Amino acid sequence: MSRLPKNVLIITLILIFVVSSSLMSASSSFAECRSDYEQYSDPSAIAMVADLVIVRPLTLVAGIAGAAVWVVALPATLLGGNVGEAGDVLVTDPMCYTFSRPLGYVGNE
Repeated sequence: MSRLPKNVLIITLILIFVVSSSLMSASSSFAECRSDYEQYSDPSAIAMVADLVIVRPLTLVAGIAGAAVWVVALPATLLGGNVGEAGDVLVTDPMCYTFSRPLGYVGNE
């Protein structure tokens, strides 16, 4: 019985190490977020308000949910060798759309 907490601690530390190293690789791809919004017309005030009140909170929730799904799928993605790709699709893309895009640019232009 005293051995169980030690095993749980070791497994938890290993998972923290794997997740943190994977997040480090995902954060490097966050720097590559799209930045060519200057070529599009200026958004209207309504688009900015809708983006701030509706779209940004939804994409933030999508990014957090994607991170949870990514952590749950981590064993399978480790075996498949596509941890970075899964992190990009599930975490980095929604977070880029949430934080690196100018206010009011809501389309996939």
